[in-house]
Parts: sequence; structure tokens; C-alpha cells
Amino acid sequence: MNKLSAIQEQKLTLEGGKSYPLSSKVLSGLFSFIDTLLIVAAGYSAYALILGSPLYIREIYLFAIFFIFSSYFFVGRYAGIYEFSAIMAPIGVISRIGGACVITFLLLLALAFSLHISDEFSRIWIYSFFALCFGFIVSARIIGYILMIYLARKRLISRNIAIVGAGPQANHLIEELSHGQKYPLNNVVGLFDDRASRIDTSKLKCAFLGNIEALKQYTRKRHVDDIVVALPWHADERQAEIVQQLRELPAHVHLVSDLVGFRFPNKPSPKHFGSIPMIEVIDSPLSGWGVMLKWLEDKILSALLILLFSPVFICLALAIRLESRGPILFKQKRYGYNNQEFEIFKFRSMYHGDVPEKVTKQATRDDPRITKVGKFIRRTSLDELPQLFNVFLGSMSLVGPRPHAVDHNEEYSSLIEGYFGRHKVKPGITGWAQVKGLRGETDTLDKMEARVKHDVYYCENWSILFDIQILIMTAFVGFINKNAY
Repeated sequence: MNKLSAIQEQKLTLEGGKSYPLSSKVLSGLFSFIDTLLIVAAGYSAYALILGSPLYIREIYLFAIFFIFSSYFFVGRYAGIYEFSAIMAPIGVISRIGGACVITFLLLLALAFSLHISDEFSRIWIYSFFALCFGFIVSARIIGYILMIYLARKRLISRNIAIVGAGPQANHLIEELSHGQKYPLNNVVGLFDDRASRIDTSKLKCAFLGNIEALKQYTRKRHVDDIVVALPWHADERQAEIVQQLRELPAHVHLVSDLVGFRFPNKPSPKHFGSIPMIEVIDSPLSGWGVMLKWLEDKILSALLILLFSPVFICLALAIRLESRGPILFKQKRYGYNNQEFEIFKFRSMYHGDVPEKVTKQATRDDPRITKVGKFIRRTSLDELPQLFNVFLGSMSLVGPRPHAVDHNEEYSSLIEGYFGRHKVKPGITGWAQVKGLRGETDTLDKMEARVKHDVYYCENWSILFDIQILIMTAFVGFINKNAY
């Protein structure tokens, strides 16, 4: 079974709506931020109720509020109230929230006495501040939990999980994940296994959707957040082969423990899988808060650069139009994130042909198709400027692997092992390969392999600091390059 059936394709279309999957790390940070806001609100509310307008709050009370929310941040983590299990049990964690509040306010009182400033505070304000803090935080936990369950059931924040393996291990794992209140963020989309002929689908507790190739196809049609390989651990060679095939997909890959592992429920396990013993073998650097940081980086910087270069846009548009007939912008289909097609924008640098070329030809030195203006903008990389709109609209990123033409992508993917690993992030205007001099014509396979190696390295080692490094390097080496023509 190499391809998805028509029914499965239709199911993908119906269920492929927009979602915002949450991880335990994001939830912990989100509830921590909410608690901070609530503590500040409680302090100001208590001041308004007891002492007067919070617009004229005294500095010593501001210090107390700051001390409380900064102390609660550390005490709360020590008390474990931001762990995933605590977030998913708001009633059971009330005593820990109360204990964290008591310890935090006792620390404030101890500091006030040691500095001889306790008489400066209204005791009624302190008691009111404590009560409002506790009430606000507990209420927010309960409301947040109810809202989270609702959104998870609507598949708006749940994580799509694919399971590789169709044996007892997979069925046991599905039983564990089927407890909706315990694991509400997990949505098992189906089972995949290469040994379809040996599988009795009537015994499976989830839909069987095909082999590993079908899993790759499924992941590219409908985003999969986590892939769990649920095979016996003695099948180590088979697991290693499967993990290697899954490395190119933009998903976290986990190995679940053999059946004996379920006898030790207290064994710590990663993230949103609760007490299920599991090992993460492939991480996705661009996940959790990294997604938000990357999104903010792209939106803010692309908007600023569009404004900064707007005079250049106008001048180049006029020069292109005056030199030769045809559109100002050149549009072409490229493969982007998760190997999905998108339309890339460039300033047109070649003479416009009435009939588009069926096969993409890479530009060469002294290429007769390139105009005089085109030669200048290609050498200075100014032809790439319209891609700032791709970044702002979300199909590209400022930093990432350069997108290749569709036919080049198909050609090199069959020649270079691990080629699709470069599609684990959005394509970029500049990238690690480009600042290392690997740009321009790739007339040999060795050149393309070197470029792909650098692209995959970037995908597997992404960080916001790495992006900043590449952007700085681009400013010095990326605009003018002897290999760009």
C-alpha cells in the first residue's frame, strides 16, 4: 500500500484545517506569563480597593508587587505547578498554588522586617493582595483548563500523532493516549507499517493508513507533530532504518518503550506524553516558542526592510520596465516548507519570452538571456528583494535554505540522500550555504551536495542567534558574490 486511498485523501481535505498545536513547554511558559499578569493585576486591584487610585501607587508598593511576581516565578517552579501534569489537574494542584503563595508572601514580610520597612505597608493591603493572588491564579487555572479541553476537542491546539507499527505495542500505546482528560492535546491520526501483508487490521485500535512512504505523503498533506515508533526494542535494525527515513520530516520522532516499560509508570517521559516511557530520537529545533520567535523575526524585520528599500523597489521597477518589455516581477513555483509548493517573487532579470520554458535552466556566466539591468541586480542580489513580500506573507523566511526550482528539486532529491531534510523549515532569502559561498550555478553534483549539507545543518541546529549570525554575515558577503550571475 504505497499511496493513500481516495477516501483517505478526502478525509485529509476535510480535516486539514488550520491548527496551532501546543507542547508542554509552551503551556508551561504560557501559564507562567498569565500568572505574572494576574499577580500584577491583584496588586493593583488591592491597592484600588484599600488605598485609592492605582494611577498614583507609591513606589514601595510597586516594589512589593515586583518582588511577589518574581519570587512566585521561582517558588512556583520549585513547587511543580507549571509541570504538564499539574496544568492538566487544576483542582489537585490548588494546595500547591496556595503553598507557593504563602511562601512568597512570607518572603516579602521577612524582607520588609529585615529592611525595617514593614510599617510602610498597609497590612490590609497585604492580606487583600494575597487573597486576590490566590483567587485569580486558581480561577485562571480552572478556566484555562476548561478552555484548553474545549479547543483540543475542536482539534485547534491538539498535536497530531502518527504511530509506526501495528502490533501489541501500538495498541497499548493507543489505549494509553485514548484517555482524553489525561492526554487532551494528543490526537492519534493513524497507524503506519511496512508489513501490511502481515497485519490483521481488525485487531487494530486505530485506522491503518499504509506504509512509511504513505506516512511521508500524509505528513506533507496534513501536518504531523509527533511520530512514535512503537516496535519491539529487539528490532533495533528495523527501528534504525525507519528513523533514518523519518529524519527528513518536520516532526519530532520518538521511540516508545517495549511492553515491559509500561510496568514502570513513574519513569519520567518527555513533554505532553505524560507518564508514557519514551525516548525522543529526532528533535525539531524550530518548535514550541521557537516558532513564535521565528515568526516575529520574519514579520518585524521584513516589514522594516520593505519600508527601508521602498525607494530601491521603485527605481528597479522603472529600470526593468524601460529596458525590456514584460512584467517587472518574475514568479516561479518552488518547493517550500514540508515540500509544499509556493510561488516565489523576484525582479525579472531576463528577457521575457512569449512561451515559458518547460525545463528550468540555471543561469550561466555571460548568459544571453540576462538583460543589462538583470546582470547588475543578479550580481548584487537585488533581484531577490521582492522575496521580502514572500516573507511577510508567510511562504518564506528571512533565513533558511534557498528554494530550488521544482524540476531541480525533483532531480536532486533522487540523487542526494537526505535531500528533503532541507524542507524541515521555511525556505529563506539567505541561508547558511549562501554565506559560506555556496550560491550561484551548481553545475556539478558535488556543489549541490555541499549546499544541501549546509542547509540540513541549519535545519537541525536552528536558533535565533544562528539566524542573527547569518543575517550579519549576509550584510558583508551575501550581496555581491562572484558566483552570482
